[in-house]
Amino acid sequence: MPDQSRLQSNNPLHGATLQHIVECLAEHHGWAELGRIVPIRCFTHEPSVSSSLKFLRRTPWARAKVEALYVETWWRDRSPDAR
Repeated sequence: MPDQSRLQSNNPLHGATLQHIVECLAEHHGWAELGRIVPIRCFTHEPSVSSSLKFLRRTPWARAKVEALYVETWWRDRSPDAR
């Protein structure tokens, strides 16, 4: 059986809350660009972290897209020892 801590160290979402993910993406891309990349209403019409969290917690497909964007934005080009 694989060591759980080793598995989690390879998981780029480990320890990242949904709030942290949304805040980082909004700061990095801006709401307008974030709404273009992931076209969901909570990013395109009066966006806020609060409204985004409510929607993403209820909508698994949207949350998956946001988490994938977070991973792509910060983890895709990192070497294993930079994680």
